[in-house]
Amino acid sequence: MSITLTGATLFTPTQIIERGAVVISDEGKIVYVGPLEGAPRVPGPRLDLRGRIVTPGFIDIHVHGGHGITFGNLEHLAEDLAAYSRWIVTHGVTGFFCTLAAPDTDTLLEMITSYVKLLARGGLPGAVPLGLHLEGPYLSPEKKGAFNPAWLHPPTIEEVRLLLDAGQGWIRQATLAPELPNAPEVAALFRQRGVVVALGHTNSDYELASAALRGNFTHVTHTFNAQRGFQHREPGALGAVLASDHVTAELIADTIHVHPAAMQVLLRCLGTDRVVLITDAMAAAGLGDGTYSLVGHTVTVKDGVAREADGTIAGSSVTLDTCVRNMNQKVGASLPDAVKMASLNPARAMGLADRYGRLVVGQDANLIVIDEGVNIHMTMVQGRIVHSYM
Repeated sequence: MSITLTGATLFTPTQIIERGAVVISDEGKIVYVGPLEGAPRVPGPRLDLRGRIVTPGFIDIHVHGGHGITFGNLEHLAEDLAAYSRWIVTHGVTGFFCTLAAPDTDTLLEMITSYVKLLARGGLPGAVPLGLHLEGPYLSPEKKGAFNPAWLHPPTIEEVRLLLDAGQGWIRQATLAPELPNAPEVAALFRQRGVVVALGHTNSDYELASAALRGNFTHVTHTFNAQRGFQHREPGALGAVLASDHVTAELIADTIHVHPAAMQVLLRCLGTDRVVLITDAMAAAGLGDGTYSLVGHTVTVKDGVAREADGTIAGSSVTLDTCVRNMNQKVGASLPDAVKMASLNPARAMGLADRYGRLVVGQDANLIVIDEGVNIHMTMVQGRIVHSYM
């Protein structure tokens, strides 16, 4: 049955349409986006949104879990994925990547193989997993962040081929430190197989990072965090990101990992089309303070900040709707631009914008209804209302 949404402002998100309407077919596709007066009359319910805002659903391409769930727990992988899918729509997320890390190659292969079966099966109750992100094991021990150093090692072509073959096309993103042995050859192989290569967890200098970003590295993992910082005589990996003309760059906009003023710098250097909001969230997201496990370490969350025993910040407990709100209210981005950084930008960065990230005819009806404070009133996935406070 078709559904018509009326009485709303639409963020497509590149265009703002006042007094707009969205018509969704019974196949879950968008068939009309535009002024209410031009909307076709179709059988099915008409929902008056009473002046609220309709935007594309948020897409989190870098998240380790949330609501007590950590991706990659082989004992109850299917149950965890379903529970996460059901919960995260309450925060406006309609699509996400499962970010994986493992203590050894055999375990990572088992994780990938198990997830591929689940992703191919589909049928989840809420948000849709759009692929896998490998954050590790090919990271710099000097910029390991929260990772257990025993989990890290340089890549080999042979090992990467095993991972890619196991992934059957579901590995969409891989984080790689360009200074590691074999990194250029591995980055080329990843890209040849359709994987977005992200520069991250790197101690590379400006020259090496710049060369990587002009080559097969087209994306940046959590900018500012776990990478060599900017100095006026040695701009570092961060300087290479800020000076780049084309890369997309992730940002954890929780105001804990990155100060709002630094977020403004990134936004001014890259513009609103190339910043991608992520959470890098772990199991504590949505639950609050306590003790949790993350990438081989015990992590304590206090007052919303996750840290290892030595004080290292370890993942986040933020949700993507909060990141959008922070970009608007604390960094000064317009609300449509903040929405774009959590919807269209991640879809474009990962090569998924043909189906996701926009309110346009022909795309899947993955959308949310929000207000000016980015409170989530309704979430729709593939034309199904999966969450509603209306």
